[in-house]
Formats: sequence, structure tokens, C-alpha cells
Amino acid sequence: MSEHPLLDDALSILDDLIAFPSVALTPNLDLIAWVVDRLDGVASDIRLSHDPTGTRANLFATIGPMVDGGIMLAGHSDVVPVDPDDWASPPFTATRRADRVYGRGTADMKGFVACVLALAPSFAAADLVRPIHLALTYDEEDGFHGAPVLIDSLADAPRPAAAIVGEPTGLQVVGAHKGCYEYTTTVTGMDGHSSRPSEAVSAVHHATRWISGLLGLAGELAQRAPADSRFEPAHTTTNVGTIGGGMARCTVAGDCSFEWEMRPVQGSDAGFVKARMAEVEFGLLAEMRSVHPEASIETEVVCEIDGLEWDEASPAIELMRSLLGGDPPVGVVAYGTEAGLYQAAGIPSVVWGPGDIGVAHRPDEYVEIADLVACLDVLERLPGSVGGRRRRLRT
Repeated sequence: MSEHPLLDDALSILDDLIAFPSVALTPNLDLIAWVVDRLDGVASDIRLSHDPTGTRANLFATIGPMVDGGIMLAGHSDVVPVDPDDWASPPFTATRRADRVYGRGTADMKGFVACVLALAPSFAAADLVRPIHLALTYDEEDGFHGAPVLIDSLADAPRPAAAIVGEPTGLQVVGAHKGCYEYTTTVTGMDGHSSRPSEAVSAVHHATRWISGLLGLAGELAQRAPADSRFEPAHTTTNVGTIGGGMARCTVAGDCSFEWEMRPVQGSDAGFVKARMAEVEFGLLAEMRSVHPEASIETEVVCEIDGLEWDEASPAIELMRSLLGGDPPVGVVAYGTEAGLYQAAGIPSVVWGPGDIGVAHRPDEYVEIADLVACLDVLERLPGSVGGRRRRLRT
């Protein structure tokens, strides 16, 4: 395996990033402060934006001149939770075995962030005509909460011409992905003794009927798939991920809640699902309230993130073609990223980064060191794309 002169720097940075247990919905200020310190004397401007509690922060750092037209390298600071008992090595310690680095977030997506930070000094030394930005968000893994806050904070910041979102794609260019709509639905009935079910309202029973209605839309959603859909599966999908309620087998459940999602391939599908489920819900509520007038079905929106729409002429895709050379294939994926949010905010985006999505969110997550080398090789060409000198640091 050929190495890059900045590989050791990238691996050292990755070691430090993995050591921060930045699980979604927990504070990340120590990690962000560490990145700010790393960029001291390198970035020309650093902006932080916070969640309502002030315990989590986004970072937007600019390297080079404060002008429009630069490139944004985008990542998230948070990771999904872990059960250490499922891991062969400590999840928040970067462990090298053979040609891989193991640890939570190595693939998704601290490996990409480590490469960007390793290259930051060379970006700063490249006499950039247009800037290179690093965007680092909080709580991407639990509802994409950070990116909208970051986008709102950039109203008076230099406007990037394109963004590379460094999710793990195995270094394959991704030009489109499905949306990610996530919800929590709570059904409130009336508890009672299981020997007299007609005098109670089972939240569990009505929740299962609601869920059956949702899953029953699968055939119609398949028929609604656009003829030119690039996705696999080609249509919008739904899933119920968790469900809980009730107290005991012999008690009619007074409450039940479940978490569900849909992955729209087109915006109209989301409206279709909501309209059909409103019809199902209307019928269920009529039954429930005939026994208990205060029965309810309430749905909380966790996030509604539109997908990254396909644009053959996207400046972000053109950027990747320039960096990679030739005409690399541009694919699509079913999972969601912040790229759709950036695109909707007027920043053309593409998804490309080291690591395999197949090992993300799983025990013994890892990134191939060869992927980090390739990532460094490609990203170091960025100064040439924004009018600066490409400089490869030697050790």
C-alpha cells in the first residue's frame, strides 16, 4: 500500500477524534474546541452555532479569503451509540489491526474529517483565490438537527460554490439519495382489565392497526416509483423501527408509541403517505373515542429531510470529475445525508468519502487505511480547483 506524507498526521488526528465519545444528543463542545485549537493560525475565520441548550455546537471554518465561490468540505461530529460488550476493542479508542483502523466513527465519518484537518495547513499555504471551508455539525445521527442551524448561521458568510459531504461511500461519487422523514407516533387509549376489553381502549391494538395501514401502502408506493428512478429499491419505502407500550399481559394497554420513517424518492410520495394515514387515523379515532372521548393519536416530526436530487450539471459533480480525472461513475444511494439540506440551501452538493457504509453503525466499525490515503490524494488537489497552488507537503 502506497502512503501519503500526511498519513501519519491524519491517523494521529483520527486517534484524537475517536477518543471523543460524541454520541448524538450528547455534548460535543470538547471536540469542537479541540478542532478550533487545531485550526488556530490556519483558518481565517471560524464560526460556531449552537443548539438551544448551548451544549452542542456546529463549526464553520474558512481557510483562505472571505469571498464567495469556494468549496465546503462537510462532516458531522456525532456518532451512533455503542454497546462496548459487542466490540472486540474499545469503541472510543482508535485501534489499528492489519490495514484498518477500528473505532466508533472511523468510517462515519471522522476518517474524512481527519483527512481534511491534516490537509488544512497545506490549504492555508496555497495562496487560495477562493476559500476552502470545513463544516462540522452536531446531531446528524438523530434527526439532522445541527445542519439547519449551521445553514441559518451562514447568512452573511462567504457562499460556497459546491460541497463535498464526506459520508462513507467507498470513495464512489454519489449524486443523489433518498429523503429521510422520521417520526414518533403516540397512541393514547384507556387502560383496563383484559377480561373486559370492550370497556377499555387498547392503545397497542390500535397502534398495530395504524402500523398495518402504513405497511399496507408498500404496493401503491412501488407503483408510484418514477419510471427513471435510479434508486434500489426504486420506490419510497417505510419502516417501523421501535414500538413500546402497555404494562402487563393481563392489562389493556393505555398507551403505545412507535418510531417510524419513510424514505421518499419524490416529494409527492410524502404527501401521499400522510394523506392515506390521515384516513386510517380518522377511522381509528372514531372507534377509540366512542369508548373514551379523550383518546388520541399524535405524531411528532423528528425530521423531514428531502433527498439529494439528481442534477447531471451539478457544479459539485463537475468538481469531483475534475478532482478524480476522466469520467468517474456517479451513483445513487438509499440512505440520507446532509447533502440534501445543503442543496436545498443553494449549495450544490455531492457525497464522497472514505469508508464503507456497510460497517457504519455496527460493532467493530473500521476504515481502511488505503481509503484514507486515497482521500488525502484527492482532497490535496482542491487548491487547484479554487485558484490556488497545489502543494504536497513532504515529511
